[in-house]
Amino acid sequence: MEAIKFRVIESETEIEKYIEKIESQTGVRLPPLYAHSSKIVGGFLQNKLVAGYMLVTKPSFRSLLFVPDSIKAAHSFFSNDQYEMMEVNGVWIGPAVKTPKMQFQFWMKLLTDIFMSKKKYLLLMSDARNKNIEHIHSLANPEILYEGSPNLMASDKSHATIRVGYTTRWRAVMNVPKYWFELKKREQRAKNFERKRNLERALGISVEQIQ
Repeated sequence: MEAIKFRVIESETEIEKYIEKIESQTGVRLPPLYAHSSKIVGGFLQNKLVAGYMLVTKPSFRSLLFVPDSIKAAHSFFSNDQYEMMEVNGVWIGPAVKTPKMQFQFWMKLLTDIFMSKKKYLLLMSDARNKNIEHIHSLANPEILYEGSPNLMASDKSHATIRVGYTTRWRAVMNVPKYWFELKKREQRAKNFERKRNLERALGISVEQIQ
């Protein structure tokens, strides 16, 4: 199995291509200035971009920008120095990253970069309707700061409802076994589905019909 090769994306062309990948996946186009101020890490197979993520290690953070002022005033977390924080955005895993080992390699690279950033807090934001991302975030035991409509300026774009939370870099890294067990469960579900489909093909009938 070929390993994913990672490198920082820096050229204008590659950054624009990455922004388009995220927009295609989420429906939200990240501002070019925000993307250029981020560290964009791409994963490549045979020199083809197949996955990636953006690390933002200094203010301003999009996740906090969209939280209403009333929430910021009421929660003690917002009194922390923002230079102790970082956020991950633009996480994209293409269909070429299809095996649990490849996916685990991706997540380990991301978690290593998070840990090596030496920031105390990791901000997490997602579309509140995306249950898959919610489950992935839950593996890091986050504390939810806000869930609801984003506080948008006229030129800003985001999801209709967002979920913003935080965890610590230590908590994210210490929960690495959870990521592996989750991928193994997905692998087993895929194997079970394949066995079922093969049986149905062999019998020429749906398995449910004979249960």
